[in-house]
Amino acid sequence: MNPRALIVDDEPAECELVRDALAHAGFEAHSAQTPARALELLATRPFDVVLTDLNMPTMSGTDLCRRITETVPHVPVVLVTAFGSIDSAVDAMRAGAYDFLTKPFDVDAVAMVLRRAVEHRALRCEVDALRRVVDTSQRYGGLLGTSQAMRDIYGVIERIADNDAPVLITGESGTGKEMVAREIHSRGRQSKGRFVAVNCAAMPEALLETELFGHVRGAFTDARERREGLLVTANGGTLLLDEIGDMPLGLQPKLLRALQERVVRPVGATEEVPFEARIIAATNRDLESAIEAGRFREDLFYRINVIQLELPPLRARGGDALALAQNFLGEAAVRNGKPVPGLTPEAAERLLAYDWPGNVRELRNCMERVVALMRGERVGVEDLPPKVRDYRSGHVLIAGDHPHELQPLEEVERRYILRVVEACKGNKSQAARVLGIGRKTLYRRLVSFGVSVSDSDA
Repeated sequence: MNPRALIVDDEPAECELVRDALAHAGFEAHSAQTPARALELLATRPFDVVLTDLNMPTMSGTDLCRRITETVPHVPVVLVTAFGSIDSAVDAMRAGAYDFLTKPFDVDAVAMVLRRAVEHRALRCEVDALRRVVDTSQRYGGLLGTSQAMRDIYGVIERIADNDAPVLITGESGTGKEMVAREIHSRGRQSKGRFVAVNCAAMPEALLETELFGHVRGAFTDARERREGLLVTANGGTLLLDEIGDMPLGLQPKLLRALQERVVRPVGATEEVPFEARIIAATNRDLESAIEAGRFREDLFYRINVIQLELPPLRARGGDALALAQNFLGEAAVRNGKPVPGLTPEAAERLLAYDWPGNVRELRNCMERVVALMRGERVGVEDLPPKVRDYRSGHVLIAGDHPHELQPLEEVERRYILRVVEACKGNKSQAARVLGIGRKTLYRRLVSFGVSVSDSDA
């Protein structure tokens, strides 16, 4: 079907000229000479795009664009004016316009802009449909996944959301610790307050101290004015102490006292300031080992570790990787103005086989790369990064007891045999003895796995 365009212009001759030109360019073009009539048509008929003049007597094109964005947000709007300026363009974009054109214009160029707007609309509708499917079947608020490991996390979040007790979120880098913290915040009593996050590993001790506790004017050389610390900024909400395992040791006693007493003393101040915020800490470090090594205070550990949530790595989440991959593909496609691609079965198999050492963060980056470089309509094996495409694990992993998280027996056997050969440093005779099979049997298995065996091995 031809895309349906609505032209809005208070000049009848101009309106008719553009309508006829767009009809000749393949659009089903309709016109309205007042913004009120345009809104009436949009409320009763489906349109794919609106082209409106900016300067009209009863309502400006910018105001009309704002009304359209509020009432039919899926319909893109292109604004046209004879008096183009940077301010007008900025106002148009703020009102939600897809594009901004100046007169005189070439009709073919206008038709091209409208076609792009229609394609953008189709992409948004496709992603919204995908998101609705994912939302209803696999989402828990801002989190995505239905593996047993994630359902266990959701269950804990439900139980602790309205509790004020400190939470310690642990897990490998890239597993989504901040997203879990945000979900706890959004479901708890603190949801009406602010969510404030600070990376304890991203700044030196002195700067982190002023960031957390604030400072008064004149506290140090560049302290020209008073600054509120993040502990007070998060008052009534939630403060995430990310990468707390990397917090400088000298700052830990001051944080401990603040958490115990619920007051902070800004740098250079003589009076303390009360605060009331939920504290969530996150780390990919083993804090108990850090305590033994003298890098983390034991009393601070017990203060933040009232409730612990250990996030599973992506490799232990089974089919969640595919749902996340499709979600990231959709997001990246929309940002790049491309159709949302699907995954071929072969590509999906490789994504499930890869162990994702960088977890969800690595998967997101991988899908963004795929969208940027792919040429077809579906993601095939050839579109995946080489390390994912060619990956063959030598490790045996039994991640859990849910069917989606378990591997076929043939795959477990393959990984175990390769792991034994690796542990034996390639000595096939020793590996065969460990496995309890003959050397020729081992060679045949290795060949079936795609591992080359030299004549000397045989």
